[in-house]
Amino acid sequence: MPKPANANPDYFGFYDLLSESERAELAEIRAYLEREIKPLANAAWDKAEFPFEVAEKFAKLQLAGYQYPEYGDGKPRSPLFTGFLSLELNRIDPSLAVFSGVHTGLAMGSIYNGGDQEQRDRWIPDMADMTKIGAFALTEPEGGSDVAGGMRTTARREGDLWVLNGAKRWIGNGTFADLVVVWARDEADDQVKGFVVEQGTPGFTATKIEGKIALRTVQNADIVLDGVRIPEANRLQNINSFRDTANVLTKTRGGVAWQALGVAVRAYELAREYAVQRVQFGKPIGGFQMIQDLLVKMLGNVTAMFGIVVRLNELVAQGRGGAEQAALAKAFTTTKMREVVAWARELFGGNGIVLDYEVAKFFSDAEAVYSFEGSREMNTLIVGKSITGLSAFA
Repeated sequence: MPKPANANPDYFGFYDLLSESERAELAEIRAYLEREIKPLANAAWDKAEFPFEVAEKFAKLQLAGYQYPEYGDGKPRSPLFTGFLSLELNRIDPSLAVFSGVHTGLAMGSIYNGGDQEQRDRWIPDMADMTKIGAFALTEPEGGSDVAGGMRTTARREGDLWVLNGAKRWIGNGTFADLVVVWARDEADDQVKGFVVEQGTPGFTATKIEGKIALRTVQNADIVLDGVRIPEANRLQNINSFRDTANVLTKTRGGVAWQALGVAVRAYELAREYAVQRVQFGKPIGGFQMIQDLLVKMLGNVTAMFGIVVRLNELVAQGRGGAEQAALAKAFTTTKMREVVAWARELFGGNGIVLDYEVAKFFSDAEAVYSFEGSREMNTLIVGKSITGLSAFA
């Protein structure tokens, strides 16, 4: 008797590194996402609209509290668990995973790591139960990778108030967020500082970016800050330079590596399933040599991606994972993800360009994942400086 087919994309058993209780919890989360979130995903992506009921559904899972246990259920999770959680979210829908990641990782992470205790207690409980949604405003219309040294958005102190002026672009959740963490250059000392701008503040406007081909459900915004006045109490007290901002990005950059893995895993799953069901020339196309070659190349990439992200999170747990490791993980996994989704779309033929078969969404969304949280080139330069001791940044 032939052995049954192995449909598991985790071909080397990386899930087994989790504890039994963590595996059980992830299984429950996957079932919930399949049941409650997946049915909403494709229609929302097609319409480029955000399904606001998702926030309530994510809140029931306590997704926003996993990284901040004192504001969640009080139960610490391992860095490896949070990595696999990101995989599960992205396997269901990258856009909704980005919504969660911007809120939980970038916005909450900035306040948790950059704010003082009063600020954490003021904002994070509402963010943890998702009654208030966060956004993170760093990128500018004229500045992406060079924003560290060329930030145009300014902050000027006037007594107990700060006045913000400038513009931001590509701000996920920006059209509806209750709290937007805005990064601006202090005119007095030329250092980057962080500010929490609350919805409805005069001078703050957010306009949805239309016409995207990737992560269409994510409500990215162009933001204008025209004399926005906020109190000193809304300045993140532990942010004193761009280096503090970079510490937040180091943590989320590793998360993007897991996101790339989730996208690649789902593309492989879709392709393998299609290959064993689609019949051509009298038999499933999975029985053809060229199709098997595509599937094995996809699985090889997925397995290598598993290896690098799992080891990264193990290093994080040991306090050894730094910016260079996160940069290499992001650059490598997003490059390999891009190959996987292209091979998957190729395997589907003409069916690969319609939303009905889902692979088209992952193929398109991969382009955004490849580009944000530092391009491949910028992450390459971070690693290159580490291994040579020489800076090649312009």
